[in-house]
Amino acid sequence: MNRSVVVAALGYVAGTLPSADLVARAIDQSVDPNAQGSGNPGAANVAQLLGRQAGAAVFGLDMGKAVVASQFGRALAGSTGANVAGAAAVLGHCFPAQRGFKGGKGVAASFGQMLATFPAYLPIDIALGAVAAKSDFWKQRPVGVVTATCGLWTALATVASVRRLPNLWGPVPAPALPFAAAVSSAAIVWRFADEARRGVDQTAAEPAERSERSERAE
Repeated sequence: MNRSVVVAALGYVAGTLPSADLVARAIDQSVDPNAQGSGNPGAANVAQLLGRQAGAAVFGLDMGKAVVASQFGRALAGSTGANVAGAAAVLGHCFPAQRGFKGGKGVAASFGQMLATFPAYLPIDIALGAVAAKSDFWKQRPVGVVTATCGLWTALATVASVRRLPNLWGPVPAPALPFAAAVSSAAIVWRFADEARRGVDQTAAEPAERSERSERAE
């Protein structure tokens, strides 16, 4: 069997590790991040429900599973394997089969992918995220933020692979780097856009639900 297929499968399985559920159960079994808060099984929602330390633990685990997947892929199939496994871990996190393909948004997992496969870009991504977090304008436009940062990630990965730019401790940039960045970016943008759409749908439904409850009360 092709090694890239093997590392893709293993990366996907690693990505499906339910970090948010594990941390929530360890702290308070009555808390379900899939049904409470924003309903997103990720670090931000867990932090809101259980505190910053719990959120940090989830973020670390989500990063870690992508790092481990990428490092395993690199050991088994070189640079291509690292990138394939890293992207597969992000896909597993965003679309876990055992949850009906409804997972987290992939931010922490993508950080892990970058840390292992494109560390030269990671400081840029962190800086952009920090700037966006302090801007009221961009806070209200999360889909726009992730679309821009993911687009830049893919673009710079393309430049790095074409010019074979230095990549710190990461593998030598190759065609698989921008491909993996594009795959993960598409998954992340899709999840953010889906959450935004569900938020709009829920907001639109609230007046009707309130009216229905009022009618029943009468």
